[in-house]
Amino acid sequence: MQRILIIRRDNIGDLVCTTPFIHALRRQLPTARVDALVTDYNAAVLAGNPDLDTVHSYQKAKHRGDESALAVYLRRLRTVLRLRRARYDLAVLPGGEQASAIRFARLCGARRIVVRGDADRIADRDGMPLHEVEHCCALLPRLGLRYEAPPLVLAAPAVPAGGDELPAGRPLVGLHISARKPSQRWPTERFAEFARACHHATGAAFLLFWSPGAADNPLHPGDDEKARQLLALCRDLPLHPMPSRTLPELIAGLARCDRVVCSDGGAMHLAAGLGKPLVCFFGQSDADRWRPWGVAHALLQPPSRAVADLGVDQVLAAFLSLGDGPGAMPGEAARRAGE
Repeated sequence: MQRILIIRRDNIGDLVCTTPFIHALRRQLPTARVDALVTDYNAAVLAGNPDLDTVHSYQKAKHRGDESALAVYLRRLRTVLRLRRARYDLAVLPGGEQASAIRFARLCGARRIVVRGDADRIADRDGMPLHEVEHCCALLPRLGLRYEAPPLVLAAPAVPAGGDELPAGRPLVGLHISARKPSQRWPTERFAEFARACHHATGAAFLLFWSPGAADNPLHPGDDEKARQLLALCRDLPLHPMPSRTLPELIAGLARCDRVVCSDGGAMHLAAGLGKPLVCFFGQSDADRWRPWGVAHALLQPPSRAVADLGVDQVLAAFLSLGDGPGAMPGEAARRAGE
């Protein structure tokens, strides 16, 4: 039996976009053992993934909080020893030449290490730049397998998160207001105006997602103040707060939504993995490479590459343009946008 370890230690969206590659491996090598090594930060992305036998994780030292660095590195050593005992035939690094990922691959003693590089690039399709999913799946031929780029794979939690007091029978729209890059942030007042206009047009209720914490936190800046402002502006609307304290909470909350409005980032890829139609904002980021994969979506990227330049009418029109497919809203034109 072939033993394969996939190492992906970067951001949430990167790992979500690796799940089609994992699915292709499982589909083409049904008898192989396929494991993954990720960080504690993003391991929930692979929880319940049917294509993996085991998910190993480790903590990055910068995420240790009040814990000592020694304790973190001792746990990491135990993880390395566990990986060595698995005797992997192959370690695959879909994220490319990252020094720490290569170091893990060597430490785990894999007989062969395959790292995504320029040699794995495939030609743009019909003049369109390739998506991150396609870049990952371009590794398949180097492994002697057929190229394919399947859908994302993300397991929805068995028990949905919070918001039970929301009125039954209403369409439910997720609003995720946090974005790491300043160019990706839509102003609080516009989110409030959009919520009011969307509620008037569709009768929707809303789940409000954000990264908890203070804006000046040097490691994990949060949007508590922005969320408080938005809740105050929308106090007369059915808007339920859902602070994303943990990644499982965010996934569970997004799974409840019929549609999601958010900026490019981890939450956008999670929503796409859950099959949610999306309106997504792109600022200074590569929309061709990182657009939602495999779901109906309306992508808005102003010429200025500043999300703050998007108007409420523009966002509402994009939202209503998603049509009568999954997540359809009352009164919309029967037209879909997406892949």
